[in-house]
Amino acid sequence: MTSREIKGISREEVAKHNKQGDLWIIVDAKVYDLSRFADMHPGGLAVLIDPEVAGQDATDVFYGLHRHEVLEKPQYARLQIGVVPGEESVIKSKVIGQTSDVPYAEPTWLSKGYSSPYFNDNHIAFQKAMREFFDTIIYPEAQAREEDGKRVSQEVLDKMAALEIHAMRMGPGKHLKGRTLMGGLVKPEEFDYFHELIISQELARMGARGFADGLLGGTVIGLPPVLNFGSPELQRKVVPDIFAGKKFICLAISEAHAGSDVAGITTTAVKSEDGKDWIINGEKKWITNGHFADYFTVGCKTENGLTAILVPRTEGLSTKPIKTSYSSTAGTAYVTFDNVRVPVGNTLGPEGGGIFVILSNFNHERWAMCCGSARSQRAVVEECLKWVNQRKAFGKPLSSQAVIRSKLASMIARVESAQAWLENVTYQMCNMSYKEQSSKLAGQIAFLKMYCTRTAQETAKDAVQVFGGRGITKTGMGRLIEMYHRTIPFDALLGGAEDVLGDLGVRQAMRQMPKDARL
Repeated sequence: MTSREIKGISREEVAKHNKQGDLWIIVDAKVYDLSRFADMHPGGLAVLIDPEVAGQDATDVFYGLHRHEVLEKPQYARLQIGVVPGEESVIKSKVIGQTSDVPYAEPTWLSKGYSSPYFNDNHIAFQKAMREFFDTIIYPEAQAREEDGKRVSQEVLDKMAALEIHAMRMGPGKHLKGRTLMGGLVKPEEFDYFHELIISQELARMGARGFADGLLGGTVIGLPPVLNFGSPELQRKVVPDIFAGKKFICLAISEAHAGSDVAGITTTAVKSEDGKDWIINGEKKWITNGHFADYFTVGCKTENGLTAILVPRTEGLSTKPIKTSYSSTAGTAYVTFDNVRVPVGNTLGPEGGGIFVILSNFNHERWAMCCGSARSQRAVVEECLKWVNQRKAFGKPLSSQAVIRSKLASMIARVESAQAWLENVTYQMCNMSYKEQSSKLAGQIAFLKMYCTRTAQETAKDAVQVFGGRGITKTGMGRLIEMYHRTIPFDALLGGAEDVLGDLGVRQAMRQMPKDARL
């Protein structure tokens, strides 16, 4: 739009254009000519020719019905013909990489005027760079793929690989040695779990749950067993392409009759007559990224017990998509193994030691889920705070209703407690070996995940009540709330069902009870 077209137009002048065929309105000190658009308005003409809208300042009416992003769409932005002289727009467009000023919209360590014992200057710089990357590169992709259900584009995966984000999502470790992380922003030896937490929480901010898993969530849970238990030869063959975003891997443990019951799996692996290959038969279900994966980290029942095996996509292995409540971009799949032959060298860890290989990975998997859950709840809190501040009901802002404030209070308390617990557990992870984490943090992380997913479901329910009908509508003002409420059961099931994890935590605590403990 040229400077000549953007001119000063008084409120008195706008008021003259108040009928069908000659219709102007003001939104946030900007003047829009809706004369030609009115008949195409999705909400109908009657809304626009209402006496409180036509020729008037319709700011409150607009933001009671639409998100600000509507005004930024080219087809609507071009309707602006002027500004009201002497008045400034209050509503600002989203700034790439910027933190939110809405109370509780950011964790405390990112909020102005607050301090943290956990995050240092490098973490802060890393977060800023990561947010700019996610806002610029990931957000548009997330919204598009969540809608069309296609696999994440190779272009985005390549851009992530250039910054070594795929490698960083595996957490700190020797796999980062010699890599240039975020263009050199953080040294491999200084990268810790708080850096990884930042990546996970920036991803959760995208507000696209299916996409969040589709963005190689399978790698986060499927590759660690290869990094920790695969032979050097196997790692050299597989890992480079995965970190480069050229090949994909998933974790294939769950079965139709064995979800949280890992020991109950029925997929079998028997050795060939010459002892060189595993021959695998069985099925896996609900496998994230399975439909487009090139490699499968598989739990198999063998003669010596449960064994973990890396299986490439090969003859006899087939996948088909499973329709779930969230976007098919996650690649959720049913996987069938029909006499699939795999070299014995693809065994991860010792034969019969698969339960340890799988369980050792669960801590990191569940912790990563807690990172996403806590940040997703915070995004919902921000949406609700904005909504109750701009939505008017019974002639007053929605925030004037005590019942609404009560819901907000509970939502904020839940997310702040989840984040605080998460940061404490993350600090312990930074100061423990992988083996120590397994013995000391399995229960803590199990409890944390149970708490995060239960509070998330409460927050989802409250948010729908705050948004009303918009909270169950897939488009428009409440679209993020609808998506959150629809997909929140995933977090309560993936990585172990809530009740199973709670029991795990208690059982670990009972094993650690001192023998002399008495009332």
